[in-house]
Amino acid sequence: MGRPEGIEAALTAKFETLFPHLDERQRRLAIGAEARSLGHGGIKLVARAAGVREGTVSRGVRELESGQAPLGRVRREGGGRKRAVDLDQGLRPALLALVEPDMRGDPMSPLRWTVKSTRHLAAELTRQGHRVSADTVAVLLREEGFSLQGNAKTIEGAQHPDRDAQFRYINEQAKQFQAAGDPVVSVDTKKKELVGNYKNAGRQWCREGDPVRVRTHDFPDADLGKAIPYGIYDLAADAGWVSVGTDHDTAAFAVQTLRRWWHAVGRAAYPRSGRLLITADAGGSNGYRTRAWKAELAALALETGLEIAVCHYPPGTSKWNKVEHRLFSHITMNWRGKPLTSHEVIVNSIAATTTRTGLTIRSELDTATYETGVRIGDRQMAALPLDRHAWHGDWNYSLRPEPYAQVSDVPDPFDQPSPDLAWLCHPALTGLPPAEWDALISTLTALHEEQRETHLDKRRGHRPRIKGGPLTGRRPILTLADRLLAALLHYRHGLPQVTVARLFTVTPETINRRIRDIRQLLDTAGYTVHPADTRLAALEDLQAFAAAAGITCPSEIKTASY
Repeated sequence: MGRPEGIEAALTAKFETLFPHLDERQRRLAIGAEARSLGHGGIKLVARAAGVREGTVSRGVRELESGQAPLGRVRREGGGRKRAVDLDQGLRPALLALVEPDMRGDPMSPLRWTVKSTRHLAAELTRQGHRVSADTVAVLLREEGFSLQGNAKTIEGAQHPDRDAQFRYINEQAKQFQAAGDPVVSVDTKKKELVGNYKNAGRQWCREGDPVRVRTHDFPDADLGKAIPYGIYDLAADAGWVSVGTDHDTAAFAVQTLRRWWHAVGRAAYPRSGRLLITADAGGSNGYRTRAWKAELAALALETGLEIAVCHYPPGTSKWNKVEHRLFSHITMNWRGKPLTSHEVIVNSIAATTTRTGLTIRSELDTATYETGVRIGDRQMAALPLDRHAWHGDWNYSLRPEPYAQVSDVPDPFDQPSPDLAWLCHPALTGLPPAEWDALISTLTALHEEQRETHLDKRRGHRPRIKGGPLTGRRPILTLADRLLAALLHYRHGLPQVTVARLFTVTPETINRRIRDIRQLLDTAGYTVHPADTRLAALEDLQAFAAAAGITCPSEIKTASY
């Protein structure tokens, strides 16, 4: 404590500044509080500094120590500054209209698509004529029961009407197979992972201030690329198998993983089994619509002698797949916060994953190359030894271990007419001798390729083609020769497009587009179609003209009906 003279001078200055703003009782309490804080001799010292009697100071001390409740408000009821929400009755509804999903009003409101911070809300309300601060907006939101919250993944989307029934069917099938000692596996592709020194979600223990340094941007490494883990989970054995691919997630890659698992683990674990049940998602490389998946499984069934049954989870229910929460979730937890710097690190991290319940995982690196864009035609599908189950045959089916015909599904040559339309190439119909026909087809084929390449280049954003020949992709409905024949029948002989469509077994819309396309190519080639003397109005006229010209045509022309 300082000298009494200095303390008294400081108190005198304080009281001179404060007392004009206090009433009598408040002054008494203030000097009493100062005297209590000074201790012995404080009453006398404070009395001199304040210029009052020592009894007045003592009375203030007694009032403080009596425990009496404060007198309450000095200001009359209703005094003071009014709240903004009380002065502006439209403020609260305007705020709710901005934040409530069903009360936003104008669909073009800029706040609909921005982060609804209190600052943005306050600025928008002020623009609407409601002057308010960000703090006031926060108070009003809390009063209305709002709080900052993240998204909650609880909506599965539209449910298929047979969703629950399919789950029951899968459960029954799994019980039957397990009761018979046959393997039941769940399969799926895990999320693709960047390979390299990239940030991995999660945290791990490190010395304070010394976290693992990783790249600031997640651009894929051109040399390392991505890792594609494909997992197989054996329900009965509580064991997993994961192949880490380096190329593409295709049906061939998925079935190759099953093949590796069976030869390395499954055959030894189930030596007497003749069946295998696979539960899989509805989409992806093992989706129920993927024809290549079924074709690859048919080859695996023939190779292993297993009858392979497949049951797909209904669309939109992939999170129910056992491999997701019994295998992949533990792998993710095991390598959380750890950069996946190489494929070997990924494989070893997966293989090191265990649980207290006894889960074991084997993992291998698959460096094979898998072709993309493989298409299985109708004839190939029809040849597969595939039996669809009585319940939802699209989701549930079995592949028998039987040899099947390797049907070629190579499309007809693009510069040749379809076999059943070849009779239309007669010069009497086309007006072109064979040599001129061949020359025109060659010219149009080159122009078509150039036109198609320009169109694809524009769709790719002018990026170079990575792989595939000039005619890879979807099988054309009509060959180029078919389109030229259709155009000649329409422009040369006047056969109506609807009739031409019936003859070529396509829709009128398709024949209209193809005739328009071939007309553009003919104009580019400088070829003019000259009308023939004979005009045809119906298929009967075409048959009669062909017979008169000595053209051998089918006795009964196959047509399309709409």
